[in-house]
Amino acid sequence: MSHHARPTEAAARRPADPSAMSLDRRTLLQAGGWIVGASGLALAAGCTRTPSPSPTTGTTATAGGAATAPWAPPSEPMAFPEGFRWGAATSAFQVEGSTTADGRGPSIWDTFAALPGTIDGGATGDPAADHYRRWRSDLELMSSLGLGAYRFSVAWPRVQPTGSGAANARGLDFYKNLVDGLLERNIHPAVTLYHWDLPQPLQDAGGWPARDTAARFADYAAIVFDALGDRPADWFTINEPKTTAYVGYLYGSHAPGLTDPEAAVRAVHHQLLAHGLAVQAFRARRAADADAGIGIALNLQPVYAAIGAEAAATRADAVENRLFLDPVLRGEYPTDAIGKLAGQLRADPAALETAVHDGDLATIAAPCDHLGVQYYGVTAVDRSGGNVEMYPKSEASWQQVHAEGFYETLTRIRDDYPAIPLVVTENGIPDRGPDGTLADVERREYLRTHLQQAARAIDDGVDLRGYYAWSLLDNFEWARGYTQRWGLVHVDFDTQERIAKDSAAWYRSVIEANAVAPGE
Repeated sequence: MSHHARPTEAAARRPADPSAMSLDRRTLLQAGGWIVGASGLALAAGCTRTPSPSPTTGTTATAGGAATAPWAPPSEPMAFPEGFRWGAATSAFQVEGSTTADGRGPSIWDTFAALPGTIDGGATGDPAADHYRRWRSDLELMSSLGLGAYRFSVAWPRVQPTGSGAANARGLDFYKNLVDGLLERNIHPAVTLYHWDLPQPLQDAGGWPARDTAARFADYAAIVFDALGDRPADWFTINEPKTTAYVGYLYGSHAPGLTDPEAAVRAVHHQLLAHGLAVQAFRARRAADADAGIGIALNLQPVYAAIGAEAAATRADAVENRLFLDPVLRGEYPTDAIGKLAGQLRADPAALETAVHDGDLATIAAPCDHLGVQYYGVTAVDRSGGNVEMYPKSEASWQQVHAEGFYETLTRIRDDYPAIPLVVTENGIPDRGPDGTLADVERREYLRTHLQQAARAIDDGVDLRGYYAWSLLDNFEWARGYTQRWGLVHVDFDTQERIAKDSAAWYRSVIEANAVAPGE
């Protein structure tokens, strides 16, 4: 999301009749997910679309074809635990602008956006939401919205303009001032070290498919920890390594715009290795009782199987989720993610085998303090591994909205992996139309139904500690440029005026009550 970041061209090319769909991995690779088995949801034979009038009403079909009633929320507000952390999120390239200010070097997104035809409307990362110059007023805006936390990312090219060597003091000063300003307003910082803006010189040297990039990331992480590590904060190493690897190196719709399956596989491993090395650097610099923790942010969601597509969906699950969850939380890679079978990442398995060196998996699995979960919707696959549509889509054609899939995601991690605190680091929906609206009823209902599922998961034993809505501000939406608006706050990109949308006022009421009320 930022997310989001996922390209939509493939979805736009899909035939209207789901039964006529051929193999289309791009949208699934963007969306992510895992298979829901016989006790979960599946499409009826022939890949017919299952009715779902709203995220919490209607009927769905089980693998056996029988209709089951969805979960119904209680009639009373659903409370969250005391101390639950409420926030909103952004990323550096999407909001900062000022792409050449104060010694910042070029990133792969600067290079990619400069290429004709890559971004809707020919947009670039300037001015974005001009946050680099307007951060003080944006902090006041956060306070007015009642936010208790703010998740942002550090722009690697601001800290190390070439991706290596000495730190750029002016770049670090921006983030020091930002963090101090947050703390002065009792807003908890959540710092993401990498949200896709790789310094261009590192891409020129091989990018994430090159092992040395992981080592460079560890050096960069150490610089940021040394500069900001004395402040209380939550830390996240890599944002959505899946999107970077697949959409950037396999499908070419994101920076750096490559289409190399084996490079994508190596990019997966080296990002996860970079995560593990950064965790080690963090531990070396922070006392065990420091008011800070570290983890990674993964985009996850269920994969539903059409009748007869269970095997393909299981393999798609490996590609979308287990290829990331298993090494981080178990210290191993799944064996069914890469190959030539339906649902697999079509690459040579040797690309991963040769990338993994002795000790890598132990490094990747270094214990984390929390896991960031990014959830936007669900996906479904047919026998070929191609995508089928099951639930209504948002303005983002890759996003099938189904709030109950959020509950399934959170409880799946609880059930299948070692215990770890969870933080929802992104969750949201775009406005309808490129100009957006202040009366964003659809976003309010999306957030409401998803927060109900989060509260439901907590009631069922999920250790969920916080929630960050995506996004605080309308911003540069990657390949969609400024044509999709995901913010709680409307931004006029000509004047940079900020106006809170109706959803922002609603979200403030949730924060104040520490509870989500039933729908009207």
